[in-house]
Amino acid sequence: MMGGITIKDLQSELQAAIKNKTGFDEQYRQLMNQAFKDPDVQAFIKKHHIDNDAVRHSAARIYEFVQQKHNANAGKHRLIPGYQPELVFNGHLIDISYSPTMETIEKQKSKALKDRIKSISIPKQARSASFSDIKVEKQKSRMVVFNAAVTFVNQYTKHPHQFVRGMYLYGSFGIGKTFMLGAIANELAERGVSTTMVHFPSFAVEMKNSIADNTNANKLDAVKRAQVLMLDDIGADVISNWIRDEVLGVILEYRMQNELPTFFSSNLSMDDLEKNHLPYDKKNDRNGLRAGRIMQRIRFLAKEYRMEGENLRLSD
Repeated sequence: MMGGITIKDLQSELQAAIKNKTGFDEQYRQLMNQAFKDPDVQAFIKKHHIDNDAVRHSAARIYEFVQQKHNANAGKHRLIPGYQPELVFNGHLIDISYSPTMETIEKQKSKALKDRIKSISIPKQARSASFSDIKVEKQKSRMVVFNAAVTFVNQYTKHPHQFVRGMYLYGSFGIGKTFMLGAIANELAERGVSTTMVHFPSFAVEMKNSIADNTNANKLDAVKRAQVLMLDDIGADVISNWIRDEVLGVILEYRMQNELPTFFSSNLSMDDLEKNHLPYDKKNDRNGLRAGRIMQRIRFLAKEYRMEGENLRLSD
């Protein structure tokens, strides 16, 4: 009972309303009868104590709700794909609200996570890495790096406005340095932090090629301002003075001045990078002073960690 009115009474009222309107054929009347008998419709009317007049004026919305619900359950086309209908009480009438399905919510979460990680020439495997994928057995250095990564994520997400030094990972080819960076980036994404991962040799080429179309300034600005920045494969290729001073130097100077978390990976230790890579340009000319300035910023931004292990690219 609802204030002396039963569901049967309301059904009769709706049927009478439909019969009194012109243009309704028998098939539509049957559909409306079925819609009114829907358990969710009846439960909604009972819950909100909706009177006959509101039900009559809400007939079209009731029919839409039931039709869309059945289409969703049958896997048929929905009015709004990925969303499910819900009855709501709007003023004095029954209305419909569409909310995302669990599948849509999961897709939205997944997209949001991916959107928090911007990458330039980073391998797909690294972009999808997670802490649970990291193997540290029998490798003390890998355990040290892993623990440092976990500590960084916890400290930074707990105190996002305090400066937390990043990590400078170095070691042989293929031991998982980039993969570790990707795992850190994804863990940060899970906690709402945006990360930009850049394969630096590829970025250097992109910056050089973008000089002609005047887009290099925008690209450089986006990278240097990243919430968390990861520069992968530093020292892999000989770079020009311009890339060293006007690209890498500008990025590092901005991040040092603004105390922004920055990560690096390299096959070279910091000392090797300073003494045997950064001082030399493509003409083999040496400028130790410029290299020292770059390294001063790298050492400010990140703590050095050596990674050891087998070449995972060659393993089965």
